[in-house]
Amino acid sequence: MQNKLTKILALLVLVFSTNSCDDYLDITKEGEQSSENFFNGQQDYEDALLGVYDLLGTNYLSHIIGEIASDNALCGGERPDDVVDWQQIDDMIHTPDNSSLRSVWQFMYGGISRANYIVEFQDKLDFARKQELLAENLFLRSYYYFTLVKFFGDVPLVVDKRVSVSESQGLERTPKADVYAQIQADLTTAIANLSWDASQPGRVTKGAALALLGKIYLYDEKYDEAATAFQQVIASNNYELETDFSTIFLNNNENNKESVFEIQYSIGVEGASYDFLQGSEGNVSAGFMSPRFTGDKSNWAPYDDGNTFSTPVQSLVDLYVAGDTRLNPTIFNMEDYVTANPAVTFDTRNEYTGYYNHKYMVYQESNLGDPRITHGNNFRAIRYSDVLLMAAEANLMATAQKNNPQDLLDLVRDRAFGDQNHRVPANIDNILLERRLELAGEGDRFFDQVRTGETITIPGFQNDKNEVFPIPRLEIELAGNRWCQNKGYATSTCSTN
Repeated sequence: MQNKLTKILALLVLVFSTNSCDDYLDITKEGEQSSENFFNGQQDYEDALLGVYDLLGTNYLSHIIGEIASDNALCGGERPDDVVDWQQIDDMIHTPDNSSLRSVWQFMYGGISRANYIVEFQDKLDFARKQELLAENLFLRSYYYFTLVKFFGDVPLVVDKRVSVSESQGLERTPKADVYAQIQADLTTAIANLSWDASQPGRVTKGAALALLGKIYLYDEKYDEAATAFQQVIASNNYELETDFSTIFLNNNENNKESVFEIQYSIGVEGASYDFLQGSEGNVSAGFMSPRFTGDKSNWAPYDDGNTFSTPVQSLVDLYVAGDTRLNPTIFNMEDYVTANPAVTFDTRNEYTGYYNHKYMVYQESNLGDPRITHGNNFRAIRYSDVLLMAAEANLMATAQKNNPQDLLDLVRDRAFGDQNHRVPANIDNILLERRLELAGEGDRFFDQVRTGETITIPGFQNDKNEVFPIPRLEIELAGNRWCQNKGYATSTCSTN
């Protein structure tokens, strides 16, 4: 799905500014539409909804940070000072002035502002697809709020309108529990009005909403509710595991039977530049994480080169035991590749480990913009194997099982090894280890470690501080310096607990 339409984005430039929390501009020129008179037919709502989907394209930051902040990967990059924001996060020395963290804040609130724009005018007129459209919108807003809570904890919650610059200075940070309650309610409403089948690839479905709801319940430690949500996804029989793990992330196997929710990227619409990454219709994170090949490009085929960030560490590689078919599709072993392809040359660059993220290796394509950062790899945001493992965990912790945790874990292990001879007991340690092996390189690892308290293996991690990232300093200032900083990051006595 192409997320940008010229018409809606031209208007959104006028209607929204994402330079601070939920503020907006409404500029009317002669002969142009304003935000107040835009919605006059179904297509206007459809176009506005595409604008909400569009902010999914900024997922590259959450993807990269979720790996380098964890024990899965080092930051890497061209040099030790390449993208200092990421280097600091990798070393757990990031501060409230980290611009990448502020970008996460801005991008997510940009998506929320666009979603709230639709909510603000949702009663203006009726049309046949209205309830489904509003349900998609609620899912997307919930997705953005969930990202914010994972990163920052308590965040301002606004659900019924856009917020002006002046109004934003009166907002308070909402407790995380209340944000969770709101998005759980929103997703419950959305589920009732969504179809199991997507009208086009990338559209939100009932299965995607149930899976996201279950994941949020899991983070909120509501295990019975999580187990119930996941059970509905499983019982639907709408999804199944791909037989061959190595095919899941290929560009010619996008939106496959294992995909519950997939962020769509393309390379022939708008390319990225390093000065405007969020404007790309391509997958920026894949280009950042791929190795730096040198010499004759024809020797690299089918791959293209990138910027060498997020280099997997040896301790992760060592966790894959003999016979696990996930190792090679997950970890690109440069030395093995060069041995098999002697004409290939490459540059090791910073924090070279010999490994790269094979799930999001980039391919030689007809890229627009800079080819190193514009690629067509869709982001598999929620896979069925992820649902099975979350369901195994939820059912293990629940007071009443909806599914047998052992059966769920066995499905994932059997696919990984191609037989039933490598099954392990479905205890919490084995389920969490399986999540690490199955989902390595997909951006979940750091947040899994935080929510389960398994952070001791993260270099530099400080308890009671690094469980969340700091609220960007400029956002606190834009809110009139009324918010307390997250614990451990404050330069004064005002900090949240």
